[in-house]
Amino acid sequence: MVETVLEDRVFAHSMLREIYEQPDAIAATLRHYMLNESLNPEPFKALAEALRGHERIVIAASGSSRHAGLAAEIMLEDLAGLTVDVEYASEYCYRSTHTLQSPGVIVVSQSGETADTLAALREATARGLSTVAITNHAGSTMAREATASLPTYAGTEKAIPATKSFTTQLVVLYLTTLYMARLRGRMTNHAVSSLCEQLVEVGEALRSALPEWERQASGFAERMRGASAVLYLGRGIHYAIAREGALKLKESAYMQAEGYPAGELKHGPNALVGKNAPLVVLATRDGNDPDSMLRYEKTLQLVRDMHTQGAEIFALISEDDVEIPLITANVIRIPRASEYLLSVLEVVPLQLLAYFSAILRGIDVDNPRNLVKAVVQE
Repeated sequence: MVETVLEDRVFAHSMLREIYEQPDAIAATLRHYMLNESLNPEPFKALAEALRGHERIVIAASGSSRHAGLAAEIMLEDLAGLTVDVEYASEYCYRSTHTLQSPGVIVVSQSGETADTLAALREATARGLSTVAITNHAGSTMAREATASLPTYAGTEKAIPATKSFTTQLVVLYLTTLYMARLRGRMTNHAVSSLCEQLVEVGEALRSALPEWERQASGFAERMRGASAVLYLGRGIHYAIAREGALKLKESAYMQAEGYPAGELKHGPNALVGKNAPLVVLATRDGNDPDSMLRYEKTLQLVRDMHTQGAEIFALISEDDVEIPLITANVIRIPRASEYLLSVLEVVPLQLLAYFSAILRGIDVDNPRNLVKAVVQE
C-alpha cells in the first residue's frame, strides 16, 4: 500500500491518486501540444511527414491502449475522413499482409516497450510503412524507432491498472485527429481552435466532478457487490469506453465483465442479464450533434426495455438528462461536452467503480494478480 498526498489529501492506493491526477496530466499534455488555445504545429511536424498523403491508417495496440485506439478510429474516420483499421498488436504480425494496403501505422502503448506492440511496429517498419508511436515515455524503444513520436505527459503511473495514461492517450489521439483534419482541409483553423478550447474545459470539468463521482462510484460498487457478471454498453465512441470500463473491472476487482455495443445486447448477451448480472449503460449525449442524439434515443429505448425486463441498471448520463433518472436511480451525471470529448470524462467514473469494487473485495488494487505494468514478453 502506498500513501501519497495530492492537494492535502492522503490516498491509500496509487490507483486512486492517479485517477485524481488526471486533470493535471491532461493539462500537462495540452501544454505540450497547444499554443495560444490552438494546436502548436511544432510537435506534429514528424506526424505530418509520416501520414501526409495516407488515406488509410492501421492502429495496433493491446489492452487499454487498444481501447483508446478504438475511440480514435471513430474520431479519425468521422472528423478527418480517414479509413481506419484497429488491430490487436499481438495479431498484426501474423496478418499484416491482409490489413489495409500501404497504410500509415499508429502504435499505442503506455510503456513504449510492450512486446507485441513493438513487434507490430517493427513489422510495419520492415514493410516500409510510416509509423507513429504514442507512448507515455518519450525515450522508449517505440518512440525512438517510429517515424514520429507523440508522447503523452501523464507522468509516472505506479498502479498496474491504466488510468491517467489512458485519458492522456485519448487526448493525444483527439489532438492528432484535429491536426489531420486540418492538414486534409476538412476543418478550418477556427473550428480547430474552438475544439481545443473545449478540450481545456473538459480537463477543468473533470477536476470539479471528481469528488462527487468518487462518492457515487463507491455507492455503485456497494450495490454491485454480489454481481456474478457485469455488461457494459455503449454506442459509437462510447463502445470503446464500455470496453475499457469492463477491462478495468476485470483486472482490478477480478469480476467477470464484458463491453458490448448497446445494439448487440438483444443478439445473445441479454440471456445473461438478471439481478446478479447488472448493466452499466453509457447514455451520454451531445445536444448539438444529431447523430449523438439519435444514439441517445436508441439507448434510452434500450434502457426502458431492460427496466421492463427487470434488469438492474447503472447509467452514465448527461447532466441535463431527465428521462433516464425516471427509469433508474443509479445514475452518474457527466458534464456537458462534445460527442468525441465525452469519452475523456465518462471513463473516469468507470475507473472509480473498478477501484471501489476491488477495495470491497479486499484486493490489492495497485498490484492485481497475474498482471504486470508492461508486458515485455509475448
